[in-house]
Amino acid sequence: MAKVQLVREDGIAWLIINRQDKRNAVDYDVMDLLTEKLDEIETNDEDKLVVIRGQGDQAFCSGGDLSIFHLLHTKKQAEEMLLKMGEILFRLFFFPKPTVAAINGTAVGGGCELATACDFRLAAPHVKVGFVQGTLGITTGWGASTMLLERISQADALQMLMTAKRFTAEEAIGLNFVQQIIEAENFDQGCKEWLAPFLKQSTAVLRAYKKRWNDRFDKASVKNRFLNEIDECSTLWETDEHHAAVEKFLSK
Repeated sequence: MAKVQLVREDGIAWLIINRQDKRNAVDYDVMDLLTEKLDEIETNDEDKLVVIRGQGDQAFCSGGDLSIFHLLHTKKQAEEMLLKMGEILFRLFFFPKPTVAAINGTAVGGGCELATACDFRLAAPHVKVGFVQGTLGITTGWGASTMLLERISQADALQMLMTAKRFTAEEAIGLNFVQQIIEAENFDQGCKEWLAPFLKQSTAVLRAYKKRWNDRFDKASVKNRFLNEIDECSTLWETDEHHAAVEKFLSK
């Protein structure tokens, strides 16, 4: 079964990361499939909006697959991987249709970066979200600090980034990171009910309002901020502190 599935339902394009045994972690195949599926969605007028979720109810996305990415040791090796996923999240941030992260389980590290790229975040009550990269001796590397500072207040964004804490769904609501908590027992249905007013609008209307959001930014300037972030993360990636932290994590 594909590591990323596209399921179409009544105007919703569900993008489901299907690596439940790896807590829906991102590897190179996931990156390629996300790019392929976004290409399909962007050109299909029947798809009014995109909802990203993980398979199962334990993990939305646990970030990069460290069992694979721990083989990246140098700044250059890390930079190539970070640029590849950073390009996808940059695209999601400016995607011409509304994007929603349906956080059905834990979203930490790169998973929290993926959620940040989306316009809206819905969460089940049991989830934890957090930019835990600091515990591994690195920073966000897929563009999240750039995006988060546009999504929520400066103080709240810096608190989430600098503390490397895992926040509950309720705490994430308080930080304006999550828009709505959806009951876990009927999570998909609850997401659809929340999205129903959007789906009553035409694709053209939704695209027009998303364009107003995109028009707020100088895309070249945002891209440069992404690149600065990737450069900082890749510099820290090759340090002994990071490699030791990853080894400790993988040996748990």
